[in-house]
This record gives sequence, structure tokens and C-alpha cells, in this order.
Amino acid sequence: MTNTMKNSMICAGFALLLAACGKNTDTIGKADTVFNLLGKNDRIEIEAFDDPDVKGVACYLSYAKKGGLKETVNLEEDVSDFSVSCTQTTPHIEYNEKTVAKPAKVFKRSASFAFKTMQIIRYYDDKRKVFSYLVYSDRIIQGSPKNSVSAVSCHEGVPADARAAEGRTGVKIIGSCVIEGAAP
Repeated sequence: MTNTMKNSMICAGFALLLAACGKNTDTIGKADTVFNLLGKNDRIEIEAFDDPDVKGVACYLSYAKKGGLKETVNLEEDVSDFSVSCTQTTPHIEYNEKTVAKPAKVFKRSASFAFKTMQIIRYYDDKRKVFSYLVYSDRIIQGSPKNSVSAVSCHEGVPADARAAEGRTGVKIIGSCVIEGAAP
């Protein structure tokens, strides 16, 4: 097997691995933006996913998707145009403060055949009890400064009932959040 074939196989495997990330989403809808005679139209797609570490927070992601023949053979490169909006989806939000203390990648998807990804990083502001979600794209050589951010506060929703923490030690209620591992 030649080096060129090996490199091609490695790139294809890497692209498939990246494409597998971000599959825990629900498709919400799409809007066509450019008609393509051959292949799918260029479009904006909307997907939703639940934060895996913060029970009761879901994020809605919209992003531009290139169509045409290049998409048919998986050679398209999507533009770095996207938006994220996160919201509380249950009566109260539950999380472990130690788990969310460090920034975490909660979503990642390939935005080209290889080497470009779109990702969402969750940050936790302990002082204000707010989660912020940043979406951006990166590339091995050059990323994009385009980004979007959304925030969800423990003080936005209906205050959590004390029964949500009943019988649980080390649990604190702040606004609509039930927090495990919170400092007293």
C-alpha cells in the first residue's frame, strides 16, 4: 500500500470519526437558501440537544449547510455561520457544581471533509450561577472569529421547590437550580 493510499484512508477515517460526533441531536427543521439543480439545496438547519451534564437545559443550534454535488460526495465545506440559543426545559435545573466547574465541549460536528469542526463549549459562572454556551468553528490551520453565545441563569425560571432537594445531602437550591456539591 502506498503512502498516498494510507494518508487517504487515515483522512477518511478521521472524517468519519468527526462526523459521528454531535449525533445526539434532534432535527427541528430546515430552510432552503439557494437552489441547486444537482444535489441538495444550500440551507439553514436547526437541531436541538440536551446538555449531558445539566439536566433541564437544551440548546438549539442553527447553521448554514452547503448543498450541491460536493455534499453528495461529502466534499463540501460549510461556512462558519451559526447561532445557538439555550433554554430551561424542565421545572428546575439540576447539576453537580464540581462537574460543570471546568469548561466542557457539549457538541462537536464536522463542517468539512476534514480538519474543520463546529463545536459548542459550556462555561459555568459560579458567581452568578449562569451557564454560557459558545458556538464557533475551528480548523487545524485557521479558524474563524465568527461565534454566537447563549446564557441560561438559575435566576430566570420559577424557583425550585424545597421538595426537589428533600432527602439529599449536599444539595443547595438557588433560584430554579438544584445544585449538588455546592459550597454552603
